[in-house]
Amino acid sequence: MEFTNLGNTGLKVSRLCLGCMTYGTDKWRDWVLNEDQSRPFIKRAIEAGINFFDTANMYSDGVSEEVLGRALRDFANRDQVVIATKVFNPMRPDPNGRGLSRKAILTEIDHSLRRLGTDYVDLYQIHRWDYSAPIEETMEALHDVVKAGKARYIGASSMFAWQFSRSLYVSELRGWTRFVSMQNHYNLIYREEEREMIPLCRERGVGLIPWSPLARGFLAGNRNRNGGETSRAKTDEYAKQMYYQDDDFAVADRLAEVARARGLSNMQIALAWILSKPGITAPIIGASKPHHLEEALAAVSMKLSADEIKKLEQCYRPHRILGHS
Repeated sequence: MEFTNLGNTGLKVSRLCLGCMTYGTDKWRDWVLNEDQSRPFIKRAIEAGINFFDTANMYSDGVSEEVLGRALRDFANRDQVVIATKVFNPMRPDPNGRGLSRKAILTEIDHSLRRLGTDYVDLYQIHRWDYSAPIEETMEALHDVVKAGKARYIGASSMFAWQFSRSLYVSELRGWTRFVSMQNHYNLIYREEEREMIPLCRERGVGLIPWSPLARGFLAGNRNRNGGETSRAKTDEYAKQMYYQDDDFAVADRLAEVARARGLSNMQIALAWILSKPGITAPIIGASKPHHLEEALAAVSMKLSADEIKKLEQCYRPHRILGHS
C-alpha cells in the first residue's frame, strides 16, 4: 500500500479509503451487507495496508458506524487507523434532528463517537452544505469539536466551489480550524469538478477524497441501457438520476476498450485513472464482493500512459451539476 499526506496536513493516509456505506443493515437498503458479511472486508482492508475508513452517521441510520467501530476494535490498533465520519442528513424527525446548526453538530458528534466506540474521530466532515444555517455558526461549532478533542481534523463534501471558498475564508478570518479535505463527486463519467473545485483545493492545499470513483458501479461494466444486473443497480434510484445518459455509456464503452487492451478489469483502469489525477489523495471505494477489494488494491500501483488517459477522456461531455443534494 502507498501512503500520502491528506492535503497539506501531516496526516498520512492510504491511497485508497474504504467507504462503509455498504456495511450496516439491509433494513436500510437491501444491497447493504449485514455485520457478519461486512467484517471480512474491513479485516482484509486492514491486512492489505488500508488505514483510512469513511462512514457517516446516516448510513444504515447509524449501524454502519457501529459495525465499523466494532470491526476496527477487533482487527486494528485505534492509533494506527484513520476514521472519518460525516454529519448533516436527518437522524431524527424533529426540526433539529438534521443539518449543521451548533445544536446538531454538537449532538451528532457525541452520538457518532458512541456508535464508533472511540473518544475521537480523525476526520469529521459536513456531508452537504446547509442553506438554513449560517456558515459562521457551522465553522465555530466544528472548531469547538476539534478543540474539545473529539475530532483531529475537519472536512467537507459536495458543494459549490464558492461555498467551500467562503468556508475557508470564514475559518481563516476568525482563526478557527479550517477544512483540510473535500469529499467530492468525481469519476470518468462526472468531471465537472475539474472546472472549479479541484483547482481551488489544489491551490489551497486541501486533500481530495472523491466519492463514487466508479460511478456507483456504473464503470464496473455491468450496466446496460435497460437497467443493471446487480441488486444495487436495480434499486439505486439515486444512481439512475445521475448516470445512464448516452454519453455515460460512451465513456463506459471506451473504458472497457482500454481495459481489454491491458488485460485488466474496468474497475482497475477507472481507479488507475482517478489516482493519476493531480491533487487526488484517496478515492473512496466500496466493496461488496471480495474481487472488488482485490482489484482496487491492484490499481494503486498501476500507471496509465498519456495515450490511454487521452482515450479515456475523449468521450466526455459536460454534465449538469450532480451530487450536491
